[in-house]
This record gives sequence, C-alpha cells and structure tokens, in this order.
Amino acid sequence: MPQGRQGHPLTEHGRVHAFGDDALGDLDAVGVAASIAAGEISAREAIEAAIARIERVDPALNAVVVRDFERALEQSDSPAPGVFSGVPSMVKDNTDVAGLPSRQGSLAVPATPATADAPFTTQLLSTGLLTLGKTTMPEFGFNATTEHPTLPPTRNPWHTAYSSGASSGGAAALVASGALPIAHANDGGGSIRIPAAACGLVGLKPTRGRVVDAVEAKTMPVNIVSNGVVTRSVRDTAHFLAGAEAHQPAKGLPPVGLVEGPSDRRLRVGLILDSVTGTPTDDETRAAVEATARRLEKLGHTIVPVPLPVGETFKRDFQHYWALLAFATQRFGRRVMHPDFDSSKTDPLTQFLAGRFLRQAWRTPMTIRNLKRSEKVYRDSFAAEGVDVVLSPTVGYTTPEIGYLSPAVEFPEMFERLVAYAAFTPLNNTAGAPAVSLPLGRTADGRPIGVHFSGQHGDERTLLELAFELEADAPFARIQD
Repeated sequence: MPQGRQGHPLTEHGRVHAFGDDALGDLDAVGVAASIAAGEISAREAIEAAIARIERVDPALNAVVVRDFERALEQSDSPAPGVFSGVPSMVKDNTDVAGLPSRQGSLAVPATPATADAPFTTQLLSTGLLTLGKTTMPEFGFNATTEHPTLPPTRNPWHTAYSSGASSGGAAALVASGALPIAHANDGGGSIRIPAAACGLVGLKPTRGRVVDAVEAKTMPVNIVSNGVVTRSVRDTAHFLAGAEAHQPAKGLPPVGLVEGPSDRRLRVGLILDSVTGTPTDDETRAAVEATARRLEKLGHTIVPVPLPVGETFKRDFQHYWALLAFATQRFGRRVMHPDFDSSKTDPLTQFLAGRFLRQAWRTPMTIRNLKRSEKVYRDSFAAEGVDVVLSPTVGYTTPEIGYLSPAVEFPEMFERLVAYAAFTPLNNTAGAPAVSLPLGRTADGRPIGVHFSGQHGDERTLLELAFELEADAPFARIQD
C-alpha cells in the first residue's frame, strides 16, 4: 500500500466535533427548520449556535475562508421562507455571494467582493438557508484534497491527520463536525461525492440541468459542473432538491418532488469494483462495497456484476480536459476570473496541468467529441445491462493523510496518486448523470468509507429512495458517538 494511506489510530484527540447542548443539538437541517417553525428555537439562536460551533472547531479544521457572521445574525431576525428557513449554512469559495469575495481557493485571485449573488446562490438561498460565509477549497477545484502548498490544509474532523477530500472539503468538514447542518458544494469530477466519502456524509451530484448551472458552464466546451449540498441525512438532501426544484423546475427533466422514504420497488443493481485507471481498489474500500452489495441482496434487490462502460480512452480524455481547464484558467484568468488575476501565483498542480495541456493540445478536438459522446455511452450501458443503478466505490482508496495529495508533492507522482484516488466519479460529470456517495463503510480505525451509486438521467428519485432504505436499515455512523 503506498506510503501515506496508512495512518495514526483514531483517538479522541484526533477527532473534532462541535455537537453539544445548544440550539442546534444533534439535529439535521430539516430538524433545525422544524424547531424554528415550531417556535422551540429562534433562527437567531440557530445562527448564534453555529457561529459558536465554527469558532470552536475551525482552528483545528481550517474550513472557513470568509466569515459573514454579522450579516447572518441580522438576516436571522426575518429569515426568508423555505424548506430550511433560518437554518445556518455556508457557500463554497467558487460561487458568488454579494458582498463577499470568491477567490476560487487561489492566491492568484484578488479578494474583491462580488457585486451580486450567482444564479445558483439565489436558488440555494430560496430554500431559506442563511449563509455565514464561504468555505475552503483547493485551487480552482482541480485537486481532490483541500490543500495548498503554502497555506494550512483543511482537515478531516473524523481524524485531523487526514484529508477532508475536495473540492468541497471545507463544506464537508464543517457539516461532518456539526458546525453546520448543511452546506453548499459543487462537483466537476467528484467534488461533492469525494469529500462526502472522506467525511462520512451524503453527497448527491444531481443530473446536469437539475439545478441552476454554475456560471462557468457557459464557457465550458463540456459542462461537467453540478451544484448541490453535503448533508448528514438523506432527508436533508431530498428536501434541498425539492426546495431547489420549487424555486426553478428543471427544463427537460422529470420532476423529482419531495422524496420522503424508501420505495417498495426492488432494483437490479450493477456492481463495479475496479476503475479505468488500472489501479485496483484497495481492500477496505472493496470490502465496504461488497458488504453493501450483500445488504442490498438481503433487502431483496438483485446484484449483477457489470463491465465498465468506458475504457482507457476515457481516462486519457478526462485528464486532457482537466488540463484544458487549467490551461484556460492560467492563460485567460484575467478575462474569466478577475482583471487582476496573477498567473504567477497559481499552485504547482494548476501549472503542471496547464503545461501538460500544451504538450498535448492536438488531442483537444477529439477529446471534446469523446466526452460529449459519453452521455450516450452511459445511457447505452444502463440499457444493455438492464440495471436501475450501479454500485461502486466512490474513490479508489481510503482517505489519505494530509500531504499525500498535496500540490507540494513532486509531479508527476502526485498526479498519478490523484488519478488513482478520483477514479470512479468523473464519468457522471461528463455524462451529466446523477450519483450519490453514502457513508456505508468504515476503516479498521473507524474513519468513514463512501459507497457510490450512479443513476439514470433524471432519476434522482430512485437514488434517494435507495439511500433512505440503506439509512433506515443501518443508520449512518455519527462522529459524536
């Protein structure tokens, strides 16, 4: 096993959480909203409790990049209506909130306050959430760990020696630690699902077009980014999706509505254990997926091994597209990021990827054609195998220690580690299909292992119903227990 995957035994010293006897208690976002609606607590008390919790855990976790506490307190006196009215949350550092900077996790981007909310921020806040600021992320979301070569890393609350995943690593760390009940996340190659797996959360990447597109989607040859949330319960994710849909229904997709529990429908579940990278899934991750398959069979579902829908070409194409996005950021940052963007301050991963693109720029037209075709390939694979969902690992190996995927590690070794880790999630981004990571496994020392379910386009309902069933069958591990 590569150095860095094995770590220290999990001790109470290494675990960080903020759960306690305050207004938030151990409630999820739906529970907090219900308590506010019932008059048991006020929205201001919920915000005050979240602020106190953030101040308690963030020195250890480093998950907050911008604080906006005073405005949240002011807004808590008259929170907007919605499914999460008055519930505290935060927005990721790559999505604009009026009055706050969006630095994309990079020192190259000036800390200039945004003049308006991003379209998705408007949709997010339409659910009644109150944002307390911005959460950390790796530079431009290119990494699968929230680390920077010169800034403190964001740490995993289950054990602070380990990564919180990425790119929504700050959001995941705060929700897992209990500082927030729910937080914004987005996903361009696994950035909702990977930190959810690392931090023991529910992380649903919706179907492309289900929620309002990220601003970056307009300039992407292939739109791979989906917005969403990370949560501690399936019902929080289901209520978010229903609330977002109430604000702006998705065009061309069947409505999801509010999913409130399991279905009686028994599913045909495809099983995949290894990825296209050629690196075998590690033993603990494989065991977690196989144990989930056995649970599903006991619940009456049918498990069938299925082949990978894509091969080595997909791996090469996604890596090239990754590099294209880095090159575009590095070369055109002043146009697409900020007039004062400073390309000399980007981190080594961005620079490595940009250089990789230049050496292989000739691949670009074919890469874009192939990735656009991946939606059809994905759809055809479901039809050919006759499956309703596909079960797989979320990542290629258990959550690494801080430093293992750091951009300070020498290239190309670091990039090879990164590709092997973020091995299963990218296809859903290029295909535009929904997928969810659920906290169904544990390492020998007690840290979470995520298990991944991929669904058919527009069928978040089936994923949520199955997630409800698994959560009811064996409640997810809680960091405070």
